[in-house]
Amino acid sequence: MLAGMCVGIDVGHMSAQEFRANVEVNAQKIEGTNKEVFETLKESITNYMNETKFSDATFGNNERLECTVYLTISEYNDDRVKGDLQLQLIRPVYNSTYTTTLFNFKDTRVEFDYRQGDPLNYNSTMPENNLTAILDFYANLFLAIDFDSFSPRGGERFYERAQSIVQQQQSSGEIGWRTFEDTKNRAAVLGSYTDGNMSGMRDLLYNYHRKGLDEMVTSPDKGRAVITESLQNVTKVYENAPMSVALSIFRDSKLDELVNVYSKAPETERKSVYDQLRQIYPTESSRLEKIRNPEENK
Repeated sequence: MLAGMCVGIDVGHMSAQEFRANVEVNAQKIEGTNKEVFETLKESITNYMNETKFSDATFGNNERLECTVYLTISEYNDDRVKGDLQLQLIRPVYNSTYTTTLFNFKDTRVEFDYRQGDPLNYNSTMPENNLTAILDFYANLFLAIDFDSFSPRGGERFYERAQSIVQQQQSSGEIGWRTFEDTKNRAAVLGSYTDGNMSGMRDLLYNYHRKGLDEMVTSPDKGRAVITESLQNVTKVYENAPMSVALSIFRDSKLDELVNVYSKAPETERKSVYDQLRQIYPTESSRLEKIRNPEENK
């Protein structure tokens, strides 16, 4: 059974929580501090992500979204944490043991106050602090992306909630939330799915995954053809907003996978995809060459 879909689930095994998050906290750069505070922080984030009910969506235990939250702390002074957050969301491919990466991004604008023992409490109306705001934002973005991958623009309500969090936090004085503050903060990440000239990435999520990868299990050529067509959405984003963070998110999530997708494709199809992506990602020639010439790169 697929994440984000609930047909035919035994209600005795329903789970209110949406996520099965793997959380890591790396504090190797921090010296002279009781490391126990970072263990407590890891436990708190893990519990928050896995025990909070972020929405009214119903999930079975085997449908919970698999994600990774990897916090690297670069500074810790006076209960102030500074660092970056590597985030990844994966999705099962229908009728297979294969999983695909939906989202892969490093948030380098992470700062929050944390003192050992501080509780992380969920508030659906207004996040209580910047750490819970960051976690709430990504939880809703993950839900939005996952739901988009199963039905056409199915994640709308979660994008709206993520937008509400961004707007609330823009007056908090914390970094990472303000529109135009930089091109890769949380406001920009959300905009890469919701802004009018880039919202085609949402159509790509559905076509690439539901009509493409899911279909490839039983009909490889048919599914791959849909994926090829869906890549036009990436080209449109490049033409409209060549600096969009959407392009780096797609690169980090999908380029290696596309090598496998096209490994058995006809030469003309491989070359077409190579030419298209080469224009968008000129510095990724070694990876893209594996699409054009899979036999030479084994």
